[in-house]
Amino acid sequence: MVGRLKIYIDKAKIISLISHNCQIGVVLKLNDFFPKHPVFTVPELDRFLSKAGTVNKATRKALLAYHRQQGRIHPVRRGLYAVIPSGASTDTFPVDPYLLGSKLTRDAVLGYHTALEFHGKAYSVFERFYYLAGRPSLPVRFRSYEFQSVLFPKRLQKKKKELFSVELAERNGLDVRVTSLERTMVDILDRPDLGGSWEEIWRSLESIEFFDLDIVVQYTLLLENATTIAKVGYFLEDHRESLMVEESHLEPLRKLLPKKPHYLDRTHRKGGRLVSGWNLIVPAAVLERSWAELT
Repeated sequence: MVGRLKIYIDKAKIISLISHNCQIGVVLKLNDFFPKHPVFTVPELDRFLSKAGTVNKATRKALLAYHRQQGRIHPVRRGLYAVIPSGASTDTFPVDPYLLGSKLTRDAVLGYHTALEFHGKAYSVFERFYYLAGRPSLPVRFRSYEFQSVLFPKRLQKKKKELFSVELAERNGLDVRVTSLERTMVDILDRPDLGGSWEEIWRSLESIEFFDLDIVVQYTLLLENATTIAKVGYFLEDHRESLMVEESHLEPLRKLLPKKPHYLDRTHRKGGRLVSGWNLIVPAAVLERSWAELT
């Protein structure tokens, strides 16, 4: 978390460092770097400086300190910065949270409810953003946003399939990794705590008009989780007509159902009715779409 820390810097010393360690052209070329990198990491800046003719860490530190003092960059966390246009407020200028989330780790993949929002399919807008990564990281707060890391599912890590059905999308000129709608649907049913309420999950998923069902089934089987298999099977069968689900999509899932009834929501194991075809206990609110009565 980056606090409101006042940093007193000797401007003359910075300029001296910059002049001593690099040509003035490197400084000027940052005017090209910043617009193309509205959010950037220190390694990305190092690569740019290397191409510009310097690999001196003192130069980089001096440049970062100078531009922080000038209000051109704003630290998000160690090694990650947001660019602020000249004359704009460092406290209020909009910074793209999807770009921030995508750069919190080198392997970050936007997922769960954040992926739904990125694809424009979330029913509600959250200020908490989820990204998948290979190692745990502490939550990061930036302004009103909170960024939470989620480990890639163990089965995917074991099979080295962490990037299965992950898309490379463009955001403000930069590449962002995000789970596909197919994987996002399965991931949220696997971890509903990262998707919001069941109303939020159902309304969001029902706004998606098309899924590649072969990918949905293939990814579900990769996770090797009987409860998740039952959840996905139930959702597909419940939307059989609208999603054009065929028996060939459901049959591989039925073969791996849990032997005993499992709960759709493992955190609230009270109430609900058994959907025997999937050995799944589903809350009445989901079965009856109780939220529809409020609209």
